[in-house]
Amino acid sequence: HPQLDLFLDTVEKYGHLPALASKKQGRWSKLTFRQYYEECRKTAKSFLKLGLGRFNSVCILGFNSLEWFLADVGAIFAGGFAVGIYTTNSPEACHYVAENCGANIIVVENDKQLQKILEVEKKLPLLKAIVYYKDDIKEKRPNLYSWDEFMELGSSVPDEQLDKVLAGLKPNQCCTIIYTSGTTGNPKGVMLSHDNITWTARAAGEYVHLKTALEGQESVVSYLPLSHVAAQMIDIWLPVTFGVETYFAQPDALKGSLVDTLREVRPTAFMGVPRVWEKMQERMKSVGAKSSTLKKKIAVWAKAVGLETNLKRMNGSVELPMNYRLARALVYKKVRKALGLDRCTKCYTGAAPITKDTLEFFLSLDIVVYELYGMSESSGPHTVSFPTSYRMSR
Repeated sequence: HPQLDLFLDTVEKYGHLPALASKKQGRWSKLTFRQYYEECRKTAKSFLKLGLGRFNSVCILGFNSLEWFLADVGAIFAGGFAVGIYTTNSPEACHYVAENCGANIIVVENDKQLQKILEVEKKLPLLKAIVYYKDDIKEKRPNLYSWDEFMELGSSVPDEQLDKVLAGLKPNQCCTIIYTSGTTGNPKGVMLSHDNITWTARAAGEYVHLKTALEGQESVVSYLPLSHVAAQMIDIWLPVTFGVETYFAQPDALKGSLVDTLREVRPTAFMGVPRVWEKMQERMKSVGAKSSTLKKKIAVWAKAVGLETNLKRMNGSVELPMNYRLARALVYKKVRKALGLDRCTKCYTGAAPITKDTLEFFLSLDIVVYELYGMSESSGPHTVSFPTSYRMSR
């Protein structure tokens, strides 16, 4: 079983290292890879106890969190399909996905998401239970479980029962369904197999020179929607494959708190959709407009040097002129630190087209944003730029 083998290999190599970090009351709480694996097993046993059928689904509706990851991997370990639903979906859109994938269990983050499911639950004949993972449940209902209640259910399921399920899973069987958001009409469910995911994660990580944790542990911030294949690859499966530490951003990340998290975590790899890079660009221009005349002149000079040097580098030059080195010390390092990208060696954009203006803006500040193209149908990444081979959008 590819994912089980992947986890066991990772636990053997990096079991003592931190895997997942969640911020609670202002402090980071961490799970090691060994603890992560054990929690995934517990989650899988709880799903079995609730009656998750072979090739039925667990839908997950909420912002990125430890519970999201455990529900996703746990559903796969239990022989079901893991299916993310966008938090912005209407009750009708949630119903379409849950019915289409044959959901037995739906995991929701909070009351807002719970109400969407309660509105349509009578039209979901296969639904057996709802699990609520963030706040306290406001009103008790049959077959509605808090996360703690849910996790306790699996304690009565013997390890042998789960191991038997795991032994019956085949590499080429479907384990997750990604509903594409960009198609006309209703979303289309893309069925990905166990080995689609594990092979792609290893191949993509090696291609972009992601270090293994033994070479020096990399880190990422999880904030993009996990119902999208890009976030699942970057936040869940690449980290398990290479021993990368994943930090969970706050739910208001895209409303402004992301930069605070980046400054605190200082990830070594970062993926932003074009709108994220555009927001950073707008914010930096706004701050720059308030600078003194001297600072503005230095910034204009440094950006011209950065753009010229990096465009030459793009075309094969390895020369680092003196004015570039001076600009790096005076400007680029400070900008990277302000963005929380001072340790980041892999900045990516994808999921939508990015403008040449935005790419050149960051290039002028010595931040090379590599373009990544992919599809749900190709398990995520398909074509990617990297340091020795990249081109600007035309």
